[in-house]
This record gives sequence, C-alpha cells and structure tokens, in this order.
Amino acid sequence: MRVRSVRRHAVAMLTSALLSSLAPAQTDESVVALIRPDHPRLFFNRETWPEVKARAEGREKEWFQSVKTRIDRRAAEHLADPDLTVRDRGVAAAQAAFVYRVTGERPYLDLARKYLASSVQYYEQCFEQRKSVNWYSTSRVHAIMAWDWLYDNLEPDERRALMERLVDVIHNVITVRPHIHRENLGGYASGFYSVRNCLWFIGATAAGTGIREERVKDWLIGGAAANMKLLAHRRDACGDDGGAASPTLGYAFAAYPWAEQNFLYTWQSATGRTIAPQWPHSGWLANYVEWNWIPGADGQPLEFGYGDTPHTSNRLPISQLYTHMANVRHLFGRSHPRTAALARALQERLPERHRRYAGTWFVYPFLWEDLPAGGSAPAAPSLPYARHFENMGQVFMRSGRTAADTYGLFTCGGILKQHRHYDALNVVIYKHGHQALDTGTRWNQDDNGQHLANYYAQTVAHNCVLIHMPDERAAGYWGGKPAKCNYGGQRDPLGSVVKAFETNDRFTYVAGDATACYASDKCALATRQLVFLMPNRFVIFDRVRSTRPEYGKVWLIHPGSEPSVADGTFRAEHGDGALFCRTLLPRDARYNVVGGPGNEFRTGDVNWALALDPARKGKSLKPEALRMIGQWRLEVAPPADAVDALFLHVIEVGDRSLEAMVGTERVERPGTAGVRFDTDGETCEVTFATQGELAGHIRITGTRGLDRDLTREVQKQSSMGMAVGK
Repeated sequence: MRVRSVRRHAVAMLTSALLSSLAPAQTDESVVALIRPDHPRLFFNRETWPEVKARAEGREKEWFQSVKTRIDRRAAEHLADPDLTVRDRGVAAAQAAFVYRVTGERPYLDLARKYLASSVQYYEQCFEQRKSVNWYSTSRVHAIMAWDWLYDNLEPDERRALMERLVDVIHNVITVRPHIHRENLGGYASGFYSVRNCLWFIGATAAGTGIREERVKDWLIGGAAANMKLLAHRRDACGDDGGAASPTLGYAFAAYPWAEQNFLYTWQSATGRTIAPQWPHSGWLANYVEWNWIPGADGQPLEFGYGDTPHTSNRLPISQLYTHMANVRHLFGRSHPRTAALARALQERLPERHRRYAGTWFVYPFLWEDLPAGGSAPAAPSLPYARHFENMGQVFMRSGRTAADTYGLFTCGGILKQHRHYDALNVVIYKHGHQALDTGTRWNQDDNGQHLANYYAQTVAHNCVLIHMPDERAAGYWGGKPAKCNYGGQRDPLGSVVKAFETNDRFTYVAGDATACYASDKCALATRQLVFLMPNRFVIFDRVRSTRPEYGKVWLIHPGSEPSVADGTFRAEHGDGALFCRTLLPRDARYNVVGGPGNEFRTGDVNWALALDPARKGKSLKPEALRMIGQWRLEVAPPADAVDALFLHVIEVGDRSLEAMVGTERVERPGTAGVRFDTDGETCEVTFATQGELAGHIRITGTRGLDRDLTREVQKQSSMGMAVGK
C-alpha cells in the first residue's frame, strides 16, 4: 500500500472517531429541544442583552457610534423614499436593528424593516436572474440576524412572510440545477461561508415558529451537524500545534475563522450552553499566527507566501487579526489562559493602525466581557527555533524574532488539500527580503487562470525537484485547463511524510520523503534532508531515483533577482538581503538560468505569461510586485542520465554587503556525502547517508562543540503546552 493510502486511511479513522465522540444533543434531533423558545437567539438573548446594551452605551460606545453613524448617513433619505432601490442591505438591516434595540428610537426600527424587505427582494431577484448574491453568506446571515433581533417588533404576517421568503430563496439557490455561477455552495471542509452556512442561522432562529416547519427543523439539525463536523475537521487540521482549515493565510487569517467563531457564539446564545472550551483548537490560531509572522523592516509583518497567496507583496493578512485575537481571548480566556495571553501579545505586536476592530461582523465587540489578560505569553527566548505543524504539513524555522533574523519554511506532510500546491519538500527563505521564493500568482485570476493552473500551482514554481517523464498526465488545478503534459512535477499534493525533525539552539534538522507525491511510474524515491545552521546557513541534500535513467532530474531554486553563476556558485538579491547558493553534488552539474522578459514562467515551449495591461486601471503590477511573483529560476541537473541522482547544496544568506559565501569542502566517504566549512573559529561538518534510511551526522568544533548523529525520529511538540496543560 502506498504511503498516501495509509495516511488517508488514518485521517479518515481519526475523523470518524472525533465525530462519534460528539454529544448526541449536538448532532441529532434532540438539538431541537435545546433551542430557547423566545427571541432573540443569535449572538445574544434575553438574559445577555442587558450586558450587550450596557457595553454599547459604555465601554464600546465609540464603536457603537461608528455603527450608528453609518446608518445615520442614509437613514433620512431612505426612510423618505417609497421606491427604495432593491439591493442587498442585509448588513445594514442588522446594524439598524441593533441600533434600534439600543436606542429604542422608532426610525431605526422602520429603517431596519425596510432594509430587510429590500434585501429579501434582492435575493429573490438574483435567483430569478440566476445571478450570485455574493460569494460570502455574510449579508444573508446578517439579514437573518435582523429578523431575529426584530422578532417581537414585526407584525406577525410580516414576520412570517419575510422568513418564508428567506427560506424559499435559500432552498432554491441550493437545489437549482445547474448551479448558479459564483454562488458558493462549499461545505464544512472549506471556509464554510457559503450559502449553506445560512442553514444553521435560519434553523436556530426560526425553529418553533411554525414557519416552513419541517424544512426549518431539518436545517436546524443539519446545520448543527455541519458545524460540529466543521469543528472536528479543523481540530484534525490543527492537531496539537494549531493551524487552520487552509495553510494559505489569506483564508486562514481572514474569513475562515468566522464560521467557527460564529457557531460557538450562536450555539451559546440559542441554547444557553457553552462549548468553546471543548474545541480549544480554534484558539490555537494564535500559535499559527506567531510562526507565520516575519517582522518586516518597515514594521509591517510579512509571510512566506505559501499556497494560493498572490505573492504581489507577501504582506501578512492582518486586517481581521485584531478582532480574531479578541474572539480568542473572549472564547478561551478562562479555559485556556495561555492561549488568550498569546492572542493578546499578538494584538499588541500589530502595527498601531491595525489595532482596531474589523467591521465585517460588527456585533463582536458588544459580546466581549472585560477581556481577561490571560496567563503569560511565551517570551522570545523560551520559544523553540523551529516549529513542526504536523497536520498543516509545515516546518517553520528562524534564528530569532527580529527583522534582522533568518526565516525558513519547509513543506512536508499534512492532511489538507485546500489551496495547497504541488510543493512537497519546498524550501522558502527570508533574510532582509525574500531570497528563495514561492513564485507565480493568482493576481487578476479571472484573466490569468492558465498561469494559475499550469505554472503557479505546479512543482516548477517551487524550490523542489522535477523528474521529467515524456507525456506524463498533467496535474490539474483550479483556474484554467491543465496543460497537455506534466512538466516534471508532482501528481498529488498529499502523501509526503516527515521522517525526522529536531530543533535546538544550534541547528534545526528536518528530513522528508515525497516519493508518494510523484507518479509511481516515474519516481522510485524523492527525499530531502535540510540542516539550518543558525543564523544564516542551510545545507540541503536530496536523493532522487527515477524508474528509468533517461527521466531527467532537475533541482530548482527561485531567487529574488537574476542570479549570477560562476564555478558552481550563484548570488542573487532581494530587498536589503542577498543569497549565495553553491552546488557540491552532482559533480560537473549542468546549470540553466530561466527567466527574464518572455521566460519568467516558462515550462518547455510555453511561457505562462500574466495578462498585464498598463492602460487599464488595476490590471497592471509595479516592478516590485513582479519581483515578488518571481522572474527567475536556476536549474541544476546531473551531467549524464542515470537512475539515481544526489543533490547537495549549501545556501548562505545575509544583507547586501555579503559579497562572498563561506568556503566549503565536499566530504565523500563510502555511503556518505556532505560538506565541511570553517566559520567564526569553528569547523562545521554535516554529512548524510547516500542510501538506505535517511540518516546523517553533525560535528561542530569549538567551545560549544558537538559530535553526534542526526535524529531519525520526529521531535514531539505541542502548542505552547496548550494541548495538555492549557
């Protein structure tokens, strides 16, 4: 049985076990009896409303005034307009309803009713025209919130008619065939902000009202079950380290947390039961933020650019982070104080202009009690120098936590396909700039789908190894039609396995096997071992075996500028940093520099160029964005065909003043290959086994010397101890 089959079976068994352990009251018909009989039920209820109102009038008065001001801007005009233009005003309806509940002023009630009616009519018109309302369910959920919050203020006939129409139009959107273009129907394994996300909210607030009774009951039960599966799926992804439903941060740190946070809040308000402490993985998002955070020189945090990140800037997506971390503090502050403490520390690390609430779900700040400070967040010296997120399939490395430190990301393992590329064993390096890049982009994806599918997501766009087999079936990806053939890349984003991992105050070592990610009819072995010698050097050793000698093997690295190659060493720059890379194996390697105008994204005889039109606003990119997307790659190949190939490289990074890399000596003994170099009064030697199990040895002389084998085990880590000790 291939590795991928074994691992998938294990994941399926784990998921099944998690779901079977859920309390029956949360997944079957008994959920109906848990729903409170009165309204409101969503986010707050009759018992909690006085505290919510008090926060709006007190601690959160400034935020309440900002919400009220948005409503006030058009209130008079819209109230006086008998023919209000039909459009989606779901969010405004909820805001007006909330302002009415706080102030008791009748015009806000009238406005909320008008906005709600306008929104429902708009949803119906969209369906009649087979047009998407929105990729996100957010506005429709807010319309449901408005109905719930105004329940006792609506005339019975009006109340019934509005909810009946909401139920009918959402049912129609979900069941119509063919599906409406760009109407998101994703399930719990996605971000779950699709139209299906509405089912829980309608079920929770319309249950027991006699409105579309059977369908509402089904939606309540099914919506609760889907959200429980969502929590279990995301707990699988996080393991005991933290993480998200996707390692692509534009999702993980933006819209993805909404679904689970909203369910935790509304389950409590609708049933009176608190379940957040049973699902602490939701709070461990804070640990994933910590390890993806690269301090930028200008104070703006950066990221590595993993997965479906556009790469135009690699800015860490932080617009929602302040609010997400506040939710973590509120939901887990008492049960998991160290989680809450890290969340608070991350809030304080954000640039000042981002230390503010996000308005997507305006109600959040009114729900928060006086947020507990939590326990002690881990100080920088107490954090490890590397972090293995097993289920996310990522190993993060760093020499420290400042803008002057070195940061690395190694991709291997994991259980998620969501927005993940064919990039097993990829290495990304940051030092005063992005020195070894993930390349390609999803920028302007409607015009650049072919680039997205055939370059950006493929192995060639990453710092991996290609194995070229003629006429190999292409690996498909969303965005465009797959190319005629696979350009040497992997066939499956899952299946790689971390074989060894350790980190200490001298080095980090990781070994991975990605054989199962390549087609079995071309690849018999694909492994990589990496030693990060802090603060600035990486030793990378690859063992590759093809099924036929003529299947060419190519080692790739994508630098931040055009590389200059001489005597097996190349240099490139990006930002205020520089990178040197030297090939020690194969001997007499062949080099090929690919890039420059017309060749930036070339695979064979096709350059998957970007659609750039400088004359059209928003359809062009600045030179720095193009550099971040990647313009160059260096290919290293053996001098002749053979079944086996060994690649041994040393990478050194520094600032732009770095004009030469450390001198190196190749070390070769029977069954062993490696490198020796002198630096800072020490001699360092790293060697690897060239056959058999993945193994190696490290020897460093000097006052802090060491001499031992590299581990063959995976060092265990858990998220700040939160998984066991909270």
